[in-house]
Amino acid sequence: MLTGMSQTAAPAADRRRWITLAVVGLAQLMVVLDVTVVNIALPSAQADLGFSDGDRQWVLTSYSLAFASLLLLGGRLSDLVGRKRTFVIGLVGFAAASALGGAAPSFALLVAARALQGAFGALLAPTALAVLTTTFTAPRDRARAFGAFGAIASAGGAVGLLLGGALTQAFDWRWNLYINVVIAGIALLGAIPFVPRLERTGPRPRLDVPGTLFASVALLALVYGFASAEGDGWGAPVTWGSLAAFVVLLVAFVARQRRTAHPLLPLSTVLDRTRGAAYLSVLVAGAGMFGLFLFLTYYLQLTLGFTPLGTGLAFLPLTAMLVLAAQLGTNVFLPRFGPKVLVPIGMTVGAAGAVSLAFLDASSTYLDILPGMLAIGLAMGTIMPASMQTATLGVDREFAGVASAMVNTSQQVGGSVGTALLNTIAATAAADYLAGHGPVTADVSTQAAVTSYATAYWWAAGLYLAGAVLSALLFRRRGSLAVPPGTATPPAAGSPAERAPEPMGVG
Repeated sequence: MLTGMSQTAAPAADRRRWITLAVVGLAQLMVVLDVTVVNIALPSAQADLGFSDGDRQWVLTSYSLAFASLLLLGGRLSDLVGRKRTFVIGLVGFAAASALGGAAPSFALLVAARALQGAFGALLAPTALAVLTTTFTAPRDRARAFGAFGAIASAGGAVGLLLGGALTQAFDWRWNLYINVVIAGIALLGAIPFVPRLERTGPRPRLDVPGTLFASVALLALVYGFASAEGDGWGAPVTWGSLAAFVVLLVAFVARQRRTAHPLLPLSTVLDRTRGAAYLSVLVAGAGMFGLFLFLTYYLQLTLGFTPLGTGLAFLPLTAMLVLAAQLGTNVFLPRFGPKVLVPIGMTVGAAGAVSLAFLDASSTYLDILPGMLAIGLAMGTIMPASMQTATLGVDREFAGVASAMVNTSQQVGGSVGTALLNTIAATAAADYLAGHGPVTADVSTQAAVTSYATAYWWAAGLYLAGAVLSALLFRRRGSLAVPPGTATPPAAGSPAERAPEPMGVG
C-alpha cells in the first residue's frame, strides 16, 4: 500500500517540477525580451511623446541601470525573504511597472516606469534561476531543465525583436509594454500553486547593508560608464569617472565580503575556478550576443530595408538553432565532455559566425546572412546553458539566489560592455570611412554603415576567440568541480535522488 502511494506521489511531484520550469521560464523570457522588445517601439514612442534623439537612449538605459545595479540585492533578498514570495512580488511589480509605462503620457514617466521594470526584473531574474537550481538537483533532470532555461535566456533577445515588430505593426508601441501584464498574469497563475516554498532551517541571516550598497553603486557606475561612452566618448570625464568609481567600490566590496560574518556574496562562490570560468563565459557570450543583435537589426532594417516585423522573422532561424543546440548541448554533450570542451567550441563557432557576417555588403541577400546567424544561434545554445548550469552547481542553498544573480549580472554587464564597446568602434569606423571618401552621398553613407558593421563583427569575433582561450584554460576537466566547504554536493548519476525525484511542498 505504502509502495503504491509513493509510486503515485513521485510522478505527481515530477509533473509539478516541470510546471515550475514552465513558470520560471516564462518569467525569465519576460525579463530578457524586455531588453529588446522596446527597441523596435522606440521610433513610434518618440513620435508620440516628442522626446529628442539624445533622450531616446534613456528609455533603454534606465532599465539596464536599475536591473544591473540591483541584481545582487535581488538575489540575496530571495535567499533571505523566501524564493516563492520574492518571485511573486517580482511578477506583480514588473507587471505594474509595465502597465505604467504603457500608459505613460510623458517621456519622464516612461523612463521612470522603465527604471521600475529594471528594479523588479532584478528581483525576478535571479529568483527564477534560484528556484530552478534548488528544484532540479538530479543530474539528468537538471540538464534538461537548464537546457530549456538557458535557451530562453539566450533566445529572449531575438524573441523580443519578433514580438516588438509584430506588436508595433499590428497595434501600437504601448503594447510592447502591456504584453508584460499578460505574460506576468499567466506566470502568476502558475507560480501560486506550483512554485515550491522551501522551509528555512536555522536562524535567518542578516543582510549585509554596506556590502549591498558597495555592490549596487559599483554596478550602477559600471553600466552608466559604458552607457556614457556610447554618447560622450571614452575620454569624457563622466565615462572614466564612472569606471574609476566602479573600481574603487569593487575593491571596497571585496574587502567587506572578506571580513563580514554575513556576506552578500561569499567570495568562495565566485573564486572557485570553474564557477568563475562560467561567469566569465556568460559575460563574453552576452557581450557578443547583444552587440551582434544590435548591428544585425541595423543592417536588416536600414541597409536591406526590412520592416520591423520582417526583422523579427529574420531572427527565427537563429532562435530555432539556439533552442536545438541548447537541448543537445546540455542533455548529450555536456554530460559527456564537460564545459571545458563544450564552451570553447561554442565560442569558436560564435567567432566563425561573426567573421561570416563581416563579409556582408549592401548587395547581400538574406541567404548570405543566414549561415552567420545559424552559427551565432549554435554558439549561444552551446555556451549559455552549459555555463549557467555550471555557475550554480554545488552552491549552498542559502546562497543560491545571489549565485544565480551573478549569472544575470554577468550577462547584463556583458551586454552593456559589448554594446558600448562595439557601438563606439563602429561609429569610429563609419566616421573614418566618410572622412576618406569625399562628398557624402547616399551610396557613400550606406557603404560607411556597412563598413562600420563589418568592423564591429570582426571585433566581436576577436572577443569570442578570447573567450574560447580563457574558457579552455580556466574550466576544470569534467567531473572535477570543486565544491566549497559547507555546500551540498550534487547527486551522482544513478543515485536515489535521480531515480526518485524529491517531492516538492507547495506554500
